[in-house]
Amino acid sequence: MTRAALLVLDSVGVGGAPDAEAYGDGGADTLGHIAEACATGCADRAGLRAGPLRLPHLDALGLGAAAAAASGRVPPSLAARPAPGSAYGFGVERSAGKDTPSGHWELAGTPVAEPWGYFAPNDPCFPPELVRAICAEAGLPGILGDRHASGTLIVDDLGEESLRTGLPILYTSVDSVLQIAAHEEAFGLECLYALCGIARRLCDPLRIGRVIARPFVGRDAASFERTGNRRDFAMPPPPGTLLDRAAEAGRAVVSVGKISDIFAHRNTGTVLKGHGNDANLDHLVAAMRDLPDGGLAVANLVDFDSDYGHRRDVAGYAACLERFDRRLPELLAVLREGDLLVITADHGNDPTFRGTDHTREAVPILAHAPGGAGGALGRRGFADVGATLARHLGLRETASGRAWV
Repeated sequence: MTRAALLVLDSVGVGGAPDAEAYGDGGADTLGHIAEACATGCADRAGLRAGPLRLPHLDALGLGAAAAAASGRVPPSLAARPAPGSAYGFGVERSAGKDTPSGHWELAGTPVAEPWGYFAPNDPCFPPELVRAICAEAGLPGILGDRHASGTLIVDDLGEESLRTGLPILYTSVDSVLQIAAHEEAFGLECLYALCGIARRLCDPLRIGRVIARPFVGRDAASFERTGNRRDFAMPPPPGTLLDRAAEAGRAVVSVGKISDIFAHRNTGTVLKGHGNDANLDHLVAAMRDLPDGGLAVANLVDFDSDYGHRRDVAGYAACLERFDRRLPELLAVLREGDLLVITADHGNDPTFRGTDHTREAVPILAHAPGGAGGALGRRGFADVGATLARHLGLRETASGRAWV
């Protein structure tokens, strides 16, 4: 029996989404624009990288070729052709939106049929009745924020007031999300999680995709930093995801990073969470060493998105990609004959683009099977990933998607 792993590089889009203009994202290209910036000498603030983007292992799997197929151009320093035996293509999302849950759910074979709800583009952004209901149930005299904001910037702006008053900071973005920031020690982590649980239930009728707990520590604006105890409270995915199919067949399932949160803890099996990409990649490598025949591992590496995409830090994003690429051989080394690894993304977050939000983009699809045949996969739907992994594992077919093997 074979095994499978799905690795989502959060926000590593490759441009070329046919409906990008409808989302205000025409011309967005996360990987392409990072590579172009690096070609002109992009250096990070810490001086840890400079010069052309160096991703030899991802490129050997077909990253440059996938980007060229999606956007019509090969990113600088990447190759138009992968190493022999690599299967590559690009994915286009059917679900409306450009957020994490819909991207992951569709990759797992279950596109979102109804559009998400969103908060008003003006500030204050939350319906007054929602704020009143949250405060009443949580016993809060009020909130701070109530606006669209970058998570790090709003903590810089309001963190000291939050510490002084004991009030949490509520904010949103163009995505379907309500985020709640509070001091991990002064407000209390469990109190923050309980508050998010209340907000989650009250946001359900509004079809808000996620409520996210954003704890931070520090004494003042100069020392505030977010901790690794983020938790996503997501709406449950549609029935019949790849994880559901694996669980109903009695297969081992391992969820790494924020996968368990994204899938609302339904059939997510063994949950492994680390703080940052390196820790979660450690978990994935260890899980693949021990995963039994027929097992499925699903992982998300979020640092690309949360630490660099939203902060519009081009050099930091480039360094993060290169750091992952240097470690990719560790993951490839633990794959067995008959295994299938698919590396992809859930949306874009072009750090050269306006604003601080996700961008509607196509995503790379890199499929690696030790000793397997390669080739161009062409344009695929996100759901084709779930359909392919289900067929590879001998599971019941997903409701959407068409397998390429």
